[in-house]
Amino acid sequence: MRAAQADRDRTLDLLRAAYGEGRLDEAEHQQRTEMVLRAKTYGELSQLVADLPQGPMGMPPMQAAPTLGPTQAVPGTFRPLPPPAKTNSMAVGSLICGLVQPFTFGASAIPAIILGHASKSQIRTSGEEGDGMATAGLVLGWLGVAFWLMVAFFALVVPG
Repeated sequence: MRAAQADRDRTLDLLRAAYGEGRLDEAEHQQRTEMVLRAKTYGELSQLVADLPQGPMGMPPMQAAPTLGPTQAVPGTFRPLPPPAKTNSMAVGSLICGLVQPFTFGASAIPAIILGHASKSQIRTSGEEGDGMATAGLVLGWLGVAFWLMVAFFALVVPG
């Protein structure tokens, strides 16, 4: 797999740390630095730091993996990031309905509440992200309902 500039930067950081700890002499550090800047793949980068610890805990060195397939991850610091968690779309809808209430004169307060409760239920069962958005939509929805009930109360009870 092709390496990005961020991967080269991480490798350079490892080399700098190894040089600072006395694991590499100046000539070897310079040589490896030049090779990092020319490296195109994760395999090339991992070979350049395979004999060095991969962090402050002094973990065992990475094993060089020059023949990795496209779906395999390189061990150590070059693992691909896990995919981001999916956000519940009803939670997003609840928050949006809660936020647009001033523009809809409170008409979106009830949908914000309904979507908020439904999304919280789905989030509990599915493990999706978005609990904070669902809560914010619920709070805004209930505040909108309370506001319009107070307006109606003052319009009907208080003589004008």
